[in-house]
Amino acid sequence: MRFKKRLLLILISICCSVLAYAQTETPAQLYPGLFEAVQMQQIFPDGKTFVDVSARQPPAVILKAYQVEKSKPGFNLKAFVKQYFSAPSENSTQYRSNIKGGIRKHIDTLWTVLQHVADTVKGTTLLPLPHAYIVPGGRFREVYYWDSYFTMLGLEEARQFVLIESVVKNFAYLIDKHGHIPNGNRTYYLTRSQPPFFALMVQLLAKHKGVKTLTTYQSQLIKEYQYWMQGSEALKAGKAYAHVVRMADGSLLNRYWDASTQPREESYREDVLAARQTKQNKAEFYRNIRAAAESGWDFSSRWMADGKSLATLQATSLIPVDLNCLLYNLETTLAQSFEISGNQQSAALYRSKAAKRKAALLKYCWNSKAGCFYDYNWQQKTISNQASIATAYPLFFNIASNAQGKQVAALIEAKFLQPGGVATTLTGTGQQWDQPNGWAPLQYITIVGLRNYKHKDLAQTIASRWIKLNLNTFNQTGKLVEKYDIQHINAKAGGGEYPLQDGFGWTNGVLLKLMNMYKH
Repeated sequence: MRFKKRLLLILISICCSVLAYAQTETPAQLYPGLFEAVQMQQIFPDGKTFVDVSARQPPAVILKAYQVEKSKPGFNLKAFVKQYFSAPSENSTQYRSNIKGGIRKHIDTLWTVLQHVADTVKGTTLLPLPHAYIVPGGRFREVYYWDSYFTMLGLEEARQFVLIESVVKNFAYLIDKHGHIPNGNRTYYLTRSQPPFFALMVQLLAKHKGVKTLTTYQSQLIKEYQYWMQGSEALKAGKAYAHVVRMADGSLLNRYWDASTQPREESYREDVLAARQTKQNKAEFYRNIRAAAESGWDFSSRWMADGKSLATLQATSLIPVDLNCLLYNLETTLAQSFEISGNQQSAALYRSKAAKRKAALLKYCWNSKAGCFYDYNWQQKTISNQASIATAYPLFFNIASNAQGKQVAALIEAKFLQPGGVATTLTGTGQQWDQPNGWAPLQYITIVGLRNYKHKDLAQTIASRWIKLNLNTFNQTGKLVEKYDIQHINAKAGGGEYPLQDGFGWTNGVLLKLMNMYKH
């Protein structure tokens, strides 16, 4: 009898271990002590490598072995990690294009190179998805939320409509399963999202499948909206909860936020070292660094109180222009979906929400003297002085007045226009979302925004310079990359926490879209 009980306990222990093996714990949760040692000792040069490894044994087995081995004389942590984990591959970086085949053939081939199918691998941090998807490339081996919209622009031009629908279905699945679209489909990304482009993706799909597509994904659009607006109903003026801020006048606007106050696991060492330089308490600093990561602009002077140092990150104190434009679009998309389904009451409700957000955005974020839309510091009750190309978002979504659009266009031409496209900010900090770097999604947002307000010549100038820069790099290297130095067009872009990445999903998508727009 005693033997049977013992056997039962062993079986339960094994089952629990296997179950944990397939669940959504992060590496820091699965391997306490071991995780911190691996990251702080830089067993892998890139901190993201360890959080993407495949475990050869269940975590409980690995952790027990570590506890036994680590105190033994001559223990070698690197050898231990090699024994119990398999490093991930970077399949996209193995691809080298035949330059003579041309840029269009290169991009067309990369749709296959960067495409992943439904994942069933256990023992990794990857969150399985039911349909095929496109990864950015290089160290980015998983799907990324806001990247995917700009990749889809190219898929649309390539008439890859099945793949577009697969990407939308995957994000709908993530919303249904987790209540939001994570930063990427990894367990360590579950505490945050990214700029909410899902409504734009659904709109893109609706162009090809009909407007009823908006009602097909209505429930997921509502769930995403609820995620960003959680806690708003009980919020008092001048207070914030999660992603929502109730402004002094009672209006609601949003900020970036992350549910965790720990260092980012994929950049653990960098965050721990950065926290030693800040005057903020560590929990506040880690929240700010994570919120900035949720923005997709990780990192930029726009999030820094002094405009130059990571130690002064204040992302949770800011009302970002781009985020609130995206949520305005989500509200108007929901209104349209309810109109299509015949629910006029709900349609009117979301139209009202959108109108109120637009009024608040114009009130708090527009600086008429500078002719620029800035982020707003809701805690200090003052507008930011960190200009960024996010000022183009109200033009992209037709929120700005014609007069405002004219002022923004003049500012872009005078300050942001560079030999290779438009600058991200007007400041150089060594961070990758500052000068001298230019990014494909921001070129596209700016170009379309300017076209919306009839500044077609400026839009074409930006597009031509960006296309030329991309093509020059391709003709020299056979690659398209994550970002470009738009000030020194023969230089390689840099800055940030990791080397320049090849691939590259959103660069491919935007370039193909712009080449077709401008018949290049």
